[in-house]
Amino acid sequence: MIFSNKLKSLFLPTPLWINRCFFISFIALTTTLSLKEALNADTVETTAHSVSALENLGKTTDKITDTATHSKPLNYIDCITLGIVEGITEYLPISSTGHLLITNELLGLNSDQPLVRKVDQLNSGTADTYTLKEAAFSYVIIIQAGAILAVVFLYRSTLYNILLGLVGRHPRGRKLGFLILLSFLPAAVIGLAFNEWIERQLGDNLVAIALALFIGALAMLFTENKRVRKPEQPKEKANRDRPMLEALDELSYAQALTIGFAQCLALWPGMSRSMVTIIGGYWVGLAPQKAAEYSFLLGLITLSAASAYKVYTDGAALSQTLSLKPMLLGCVVAFFSAIYAIRFLVSCLNRYGLAPFAWYRIGLAVIILVLFLPKM
Repeated sequence: MIFSNKLKSLFLPTPLWINRCFFISFIALTTTLSLKEALNADTVETTAHSVSALENLGKTTDKITDTATHSKPLNYIDCITLGIVEGITEYLPISSTGHLLITNELLGLNSDQPLVRKVDQLNSGTADTYTLKEAAFSYVIIIQAGAILAVVFLYRSTLYNILLGLVGRHPRGRKLGFLILLSFLPAAVIGLAFNEWIERQLGDNLVAIALALFIGALAMLFTENKRVRKPEQPKEKANRDRPMLEALDELSYAQALTIGFAQCLALWPGMSRSMVTIIGGYWVGLAPQKAAEYSFLLGLITLSAASAYKVYTDGAALSQTLSLKPMLLGCVVAFFSAIYAIRFLVSCLNRYGLAPFAWYRIGLAVIILVLFLPKM
């Protein structure tokens, strides 16, 4: 019990000096690892290329090799950076996918550099390869594991009630579990049907991301204005802030399905799963904090499914192209970053609503177009 209380206090609001100490220690750790990686990078890359050249010397050019011809592409700097961006942006309504794709661009990971032959084609004689861009995009999905665990930690009591409900010991928990599952189904069906097509058309299209950021911002401003200026409650601020639904399990199955269809809009990179589900929660009558909480819980199953699917489809190729230690460190960084981001979002929604995030999205969309459009 004592250990549990100490662990819990680590993630509760803390004095400013403690937060500063935490971030200074974190920066020191990441800097040390990054410098170590940078010092060894040239030696590792040179050795890998030399070994690859010796192994392939004298072989015919049309024979497919079973090993990668390049060194591991994502180092500690890349994985830590992506972990921070993932943890901070996954649950904020500003599009984690959009930020991660932009980060990949800035890190030079959006490259068609070949890494390894695709596992299902090693014996087929085809020439398709697993590229650096594909590896980085797959890692972006897998690194969500850290953000997923953050929700498990922060909402463990709610999840425990859901588990009790599944075995018939907590009726309200059982209904909440069914509501979340129902909200998950539309994105699961539509995502499986159109995911590959969407990745091909919009996966790394920064213009499409900028457009999604802008359209989403307009939807947020409209929804926020609608929430705080309801025609039937024009006078009392307390009435404006009073939730129509007091608890998540008071949602109807139709309302849960509405949020689920709203989540499908997040298949457009840059739209933000968190944004569309929070807006969906607003429209069915949830207060900001409750809408965010439902978004977190829904994200738990949605992100878990997406990560598991990516491991299933790309796991073998990733194991040959990415080093394990940087990948795990990125997930750990995402875990701690997500914890702080979740608490920040709930506090910000209660005080200011969605408007600050909407204006941030508009600013980011302009920056993307100014910086990247001339290069395309």
